[in-house]
Amino acid sequence: MSLLERLNSDMKQAMKNKDKERLSVIRMLKAAVQNEAIRLGKDGLTNDEELTVLSREVKQRKDSLQEFKNAGRSDLVEKVQNELAYVNAYLPEQLSEDEVRKIVRQTIEEVHAGSKADFGKVMGAVMPKVKGKADGTVVRNIVQQQLS
Repeated sequence: MSLLERLNSDMKQAMKNKDKERLSVIRMLKAAVQNEAIRLGKDGLTNDEELTVLSREVKQRKDSLQEFKNAGRSDLVEKVQNELAYVNAYLPEQLSEDEVRKIVRQTIEEVHAGSKADFGKVMGAVMPKVKGKADGTVVRNIVQQQLS
């Protein structure tokens, strides 16, 4: 089942349950997926492209969450946290920090990286392996630790 099919099914269920907040998030995700397909000039997206859209939506919410926390807007913090939970439900299971660390170590060996100068090369090789399964900030921090 594609992400769009799953979103349509969940949207119908949210309508039946009169869950307005969940329905709003599902509609937003559905629009983001459809807009990406239009932008790419395709009828449907691949799994990787769907993961890219979901990851982008998660990142936007995390950024907003941080901004609202800094501004002391607890009402909006709670709303964004709920949205984030709904969006995360569509992502694949997230890798643990140890699993990410293992992938980073293997990648460093594969690309023969040995210094901080190789940071870009390592990140470029690691991110496709953990796409949608790990937060980019966590990956960046682990790569920096491993290269220093």
